[in-house]
Order: sequence, then structure tokens, then C-alpha cells
Amino acid sequence: MKKTVILSYSLALNLGLAGAAFAAVSAEQASQLGAALTPLGAEMAGNAAGTIPAWTGGLAKDAGSRDAAGFLSNPFAGEQPLFIITAQNLAQYQDNLTPGQLALFKRYPGTYQLSVYPSHRSANAPDFVYQAARANATQTTMVEGGNGLAEFSTAIPFPIPQNGLEVVWNHLTRYRGGSVKRSHVQAVPLANGSFVPVRFKDQFTFRDRIAGFDPANPGNVLFYYKQLVTAPSRLSGDVLLVHETLNQVKEPRLAWLYNAGQRRVRRAPQVSYDGPYPASEGQRVADNQDMFNGAPDRYDWKLVGKREIYIPYNSYRLDGADLKYADIVKPGHINPELTRYELHRVWQVEATLKPGERHIYAKRVFFVDEDSWQIALADHYDARGTLWRVAEGHLSPMYDLQIPWLGTEALYDLINGRYIVSGMHNEEKEPLQFGFSSSAAEYTAAALRSSGIR
Repeated sequence: MKKTVILSYSLALNLGLAGAAFAAVSAEQASQLGAALTPLGAEMAGNAAGTIPAWTGGLAKDAGSRDAAGFLSNPFAGEQPLFIITAQNLAQYQDNLTPGQLALFKRYPGTYQLSVYPSHRSANAPDFVYQAARANATQTTMVEGGNGLAEFSTAIPFPIPQNGLEVVWNHLTRYRGGSVKRSHVQAVPLANGSFVPVRFKDQFTFRDRIAGFDPANPGNVLFYYKQLVTAPSRLSGDVLLVHETLNQVKEPRLAWLYNAGQRRVRRAPQVSYDGPYPASEGQRVADNQDMFNGAPDRYDWKLVGKREIYIPYNSYRLDGADLKYADIVKPGHINPELTRYELHRVWQVEATLKPGERHIYAKRVFFVDEDSWQIALADHYDARGTLWRVAEGHLSPMYDLQIPWLGTEALYDLINGRYIVSGMHNEEKEPLQFGFSSSAAEYTAAALRSSGIR
């Protein structure tokens, strides 16, 4: 990591000033937001080499157009790759690659490649998110040993993070439009690339989009999530319901499953940590979705610092309506001709399993985009210290709505050679719907039966 940059406020923690780990920053520090730092805490300036530009507000709302089916046009469609990284020329680029990316080149030397394009700092958010992040900077603190938040509003509790866990909380609470309904497809291909698509309809509502939400008494629920399986027929009608809590140690995540075949609703405590993820054929656990989700309490978190890494970004081509799922899902990995990588600054955070705790991943390393707080890449190690799985999150900002959006995500198993890819919506007819308000009654166990009728 020759190009690792350790910022001064992360050095404070490494020097043992752990007493500041759970405190908000001063008003003087917060005044950097919108000046030396972007409103969400990234470095405003570009890098010294000029290969990462300055942030100038992100993509404009009119950078492209949205068609009747809800697909955004690609504002960078005319660009060509600056270069393509292959197993043959890997050595000259390895300083800007992660261990997981290097391992994928080793696992698939003839087919895996990264097409690197000019960097565009496209991510932005509405003004009310910026205002909330600035207020959070001076008032939000971690409680219960870092496993919950106090005095938190809207998104991004720690725009000026002082430790690794604060960076992870920024990912967990990042702005995703407040609410979203989407239809998407998951695939777990065999070694030859063949797959059976699993179709989902998801509904996500952040707590301040719930009718009757009282900011003075926000409660412990962070968001509500409901997922309906619509295909294949053997799974059709099954529904997962989650009430995600801010403090999952004090009050663990509440989850229920409706089994359409049995017509029964059951509590689902296994939908957390390394419990099995639905229809994943063992290729993903519960907290792998969205690159990482859920309670952070089983790990010790270390903020390594910042690096300049080639990460998936502005992946509008991969999300295109002209593609079929078979165009994307290929043997070993998704089609590299459809992916786009750019050089961006990322926070590197290492999670090490605490003594006495259990999880199939003994160590995880996250690479978090500084502009959106989205985990872009993640490496997962087993109990022997072997790099086991590598995740990629392909960011496609919804520029017309100012939402940094994770579109397609993939998790590669380096040992068995299989992978899971989800979030694809190329062939879906229903557009993504953002920003609606919901009733808490839509997210009750009693409502699951009507949601799952075949």
C-alpha cells in the first residue's frame, strides 16, 4: 500500500486517543464541510497527479434523461477506456488494486479484466442531506460500544470520521432516496455460466418516510424492508420482512418470513450476520447484501486510511435496458466488457472477528467511496486467513434525483469458482420508484400474507 494516506483524524485513534472515538467533532472541524471537504466529508480537491478531479457538485440533474421505463441515459457513453488492465500488464497497476482484485486476476487470468475510464466524481445528494450531515457531525455519537447511534438524523452520522466503525456507520445510513420500490434479478451461475434467474420485488422505507414519524421520538427502527420473490415458481410468493434497528445489540433486528407453500409467517432470527441469504445457494450470507448490512458488534474495526483504487463507478452501461441478463452473467464473473472502473479515493477499513464471537468471515476489508460512503469493494477472509470471497458494488448515481445508487453487486467465491450477482434490472418493466411515503402498517407481520399471494 505505497499510496496509503493516513489522515490526521484517523491517526488520533491509532495513537491511542480512543476517548474521542464515540464523540462528535467540534464546530471548528465541522466548518470544513463545504470548504476543504465536500458537504458529505470527502476531500474537495483532486489528487496531485490530476487523475482524480476536484469535486464540483457531482453530476447535474440534467446530465442525461430518463426514459418511460425509468432507465437513465449514460452521460459518459462517448468515452473510451484510458487503458485496460489484464493479467498480462497487471504489475504496472497493482499499487491501485486491492488484494481481492489481484486474486480475481489470478483466478481468471484469461477473462477477468478492468476497463479504466476517466474519473468523474458524480455522486451528490439533496441539500437537506447535506444539512443533516453537517448537524450530525457535531451532535451524533455512537452508543452501546459503537453498536448504535444517538442524536442522528437522515443520513451520514460521521462525515468527518475518526475511526473505522464510524466509516461503516456512514455506509449503513447513507442516503438512498429515503424510500424505493424496485424489481430486480439475482443469479447464481454454475461454472459454465448457466443460471436460473430469481426475481424479487423489494420495498425499502427509511424511518422518516413513515407516516406519523416523530423526530422528537424517533424510536430504534432505522428502516423497514420487504422482499417478495416472484420467480421461479418453487419460491414464488415467499416474503421477507425486516425491521432494521439502529441499536441491534439493545434490540436485535426483527425479521419474519412468509412461506407461500405453507401459508405461514414465522420469525426469522437467522436473517442476520452469517445466516443464509434467500435463494443464494450458499454463495452469500445475510450481511453480505448491500456489500455489508446489519449489526457491527461481532468485529473490531480498524481505520487503515485512504487509498487511490480503481473501483466500479458510473456503471450506466451495465444497467442498460438494451442488455439481457445472459449478456451480463458469464462463467466465473460478470461480463468485463460491460463494466467500468475509475480511480477514486476510498477509505480502507479492516474488520477482525472479536475473540469468542462467531462468523464465517474471520476478517473483512472494505473499500468505501469517499463521495458516497458506499462500500465499493470488499475482501472476505476465512478462519485460516485465506482470501475467500471478493465483492464488487457497481455504483450508478441517479443524477436526476441526486441519489448515489448501488445498482448491480457481485460476490465471487475464489475457492469454488462460483459467484452471485444481484440488483440487475435490465429486463424489468417496472421502473424504480423513489421518495414515496409509507404506512408502518405495510411492514407488519400481519401484512405478509397478502403480500405473498401467488
